[in-house]
Amino acid sequence: MYYNDDTVIYFDGKFMKAKDAGMDLYGQSLHYGYSVFEGIKSYTTDQGTRIFKAKEHYERLKRSAELMHIPFEYSVEQLTDLTYELLERNGFSDAYIRPLVTCSPNMSLSKGKKSYLSLLAWEWNNGYLADKMKIMTSEFQRPNPKAFKVEAKVGGHYVNSILACQDAKDKGYDEALVLDENGYVAESSGANVFYEKDGILFTPAKGSILPGITRQTVMEICNELNIPVQETFFKPEEMRGADAGFFCGTAAEIVALDSLDDVPFTKDWKATASEKVQQAYLKRVRVLSL
Repeated sequence: MYYNDDTVIYFDGKFMKAKDAGMDLYGQSLHYGYSVFEGIKSYTTDQGTRIFKAKEHYERLKRSAELMHIPFEYSVEQLTDLTYELLERNGFSDAYIRPLVTCSPNMSLSKGKKSYLSLLAWEWNNGYLADKMKIMTSEFQRPNPKAFKVEAKVGGHYVNSILACQDAKDKGYDEALVLDENGYVAESSGANVFYEKDGILFTPAKGSILPGITRQTVMEICNELNIPVQETFFKPEEMRGADAGFFCGTAAEIVALDSLDDVPFTKDWKATASEKVQQAYLKRVRVLSL
């Protein structure tokens, strides 16, 4: 799915075949999950191949590295240019892009001494999640913001996501709804969440969530469509049985939810404000990607 013998990646200052790349077994990132990354998508648009919100993604990558004390000297402009070159070398247009910043060998629990940039991409025409998902409230909590820099996109944080997602799948659901340490809804294992009631969209307030770029795009669209949005703290019981709900993220795009804890969302998806947002998002990435 991800690469073949001809796939080109960027690693540590040069383009090379993916099959020829190697990892240092003494690297700090491998041993401790001490890495930062991004998930970005490119689309075929009326202006050719365009990366959606490259600037915002690469600004967050640089901010994540800063928060984790990982040395990282690339500029947003360099990262963007390298990514377009990567897409061109592979002949990709609709693609998922994974920038990854890893650290040099270091067995001590101290900040990174040197970092390596990897840029990977593979063709991807749709999100990784199925529409109308059946989700459950997870027993796993979102990491405590007093223990982690939760606003950074850090490799090690996603061990929590794997546990929550796999637990949900083992119990017959499509995905998990993860709560914060106070029992408020935070996000899914890898996407932000909204629910709709009486024409108003609600989304968890900042604090324990990763404030996603797709989440911000949803709020921009709602402003343009005059759909009210409230960022607030709420419990899963407030979300159960609401008119509609959806997950959103770069990979997932906007995915309608069918039910939470076996309680269906009550309104026909095509009659919701959420569906209008979904359609506006799909148009935006195809027509107005910058």
